[in-house]
Amino acid sequence: MIFQQPGLRFFTVYGPMGRPDMAYYGFTNKFVNNEPIQIYNNGDFDNDLYRDFTYIDDIVEGIERLITPPPTGEVKHEVYNIGNTQPEKLMTFIETLEKCMSNSLGKEMTFEKQFEPIKPGDVPATYASTDKLQSAIDFKPQTSIEEGLQQFTDWYVRYYGVEK
Repeated sequence: MIFQQPGLRFFTVYGPMGRPDMAYYGFTNKFVNNEPIQIYNNGDFDNDLYRDFTYIDDIVEGIERLITPPPTGEVKHEVYNIGNTQPEKLMTFIETLEKCMSNSLGKEMTFEKQFEPIKPGDVPATYASTDKLQSAIDFKPQTSIEEGLQQFTDWYVRYYGVEK
């Protein structure tokens, strides 16, 4: 009998209780501390960076569906991408984060933005091909950035006690 041992590759994971070093979390921290955010896209919105943002609950569901009994005997190794497959412009993501934070605080807010050159080695786009994942477990992440970022900002405001 051959068992499958999956390897997993995640694409720009975000959500409540996320990594503070990720842009969405850092942008929110800077907003709360009245600091500008640095955006590494030269202010070129037509040729903006694209990222395949994936909400944490979608990552967890993909992992749960891929879990198999511990392998014994011959093991077949497969690598699966878990990503949203819908890259978003960085500026669209930032504007959505502003809108969600405004909803969470009950008042209009915007980030103070500083546009910087693209960092050396940064890629223009990340994009998850999830065909193998869909074929294996009939699953595709579904959480929109609007829904996922709203969950994050609601959590952030509650967790850190940000004044409304």
